[in-house]
Amino acid sequence: MERMDVRRLELELRDGTAVVARALTPADRELVAEGYRQLSPEARYQRFWVRDGDVIGDAMLDRLLTGDPPEHAVWTVFDPAREGFKAMGAASFWRSAKDPAEAEFSVTVLDGDQRRGVATLLLAILWLIAYRHGMVRLVGYTMPENTRALRWMRDTGATGEWDGYNAVYRWDLADLDSLPATPAGAELAGRLAELSGVIL
Repeated sequence: MERMDVRRLELELRDGTAVVARALTPADRELVAEGYRQLSPEARYQRFWVRDGDVIGDAMLDRLLTGDPPEHAVWTVFDPAREGFKAMGAASFWRSAKDPAEAEFSVTVLDGDQRRGVATLLLAILWLIAYRHGMVRLVGYTMPENTRALRWMRDTGATGEWDGYNAVYRWDLADLDSLPATPAGAELAGRLAELSGVIL
């Protein structure tokens, strides 16, 4: 049986909020540009490593939205009932040219929607998409001062090292037994179980 081409999922956050997760496309340029403007300077720095300006460049928009699946995937989660800007966060991966079994993962959640499970939901979706297409590791890079991101990566089962510039964390996509007994680890395990039948 041919596997479904999944591009939209109707889900709930841990607090019961009904959300939609979907793949972003080149038609979403303005949505992504507005999402960038919505980020706080600190969040913008932690994700894009720039503090100044609230306009994302065309080159970055092209890179985010025009990659070829399955080498690249980018998804958003949004609240369809929310007034105004509905997106809550987005995540992406790019398959490594040097090691096709690995993909670089990144996630951004708007300040007001953090600690609601949005990042963990996006990680689960991209985990399964990457695994479906032959990748066995996701790798995330972050600054050592971004303690919230470091804690979240550890709590969702990634193992880390210091490369001299950044903290580098890797998730083993084939080893679900290594997911830690943390709230974030349990939530990730639940999401993977919930979505595996749909995505894999």
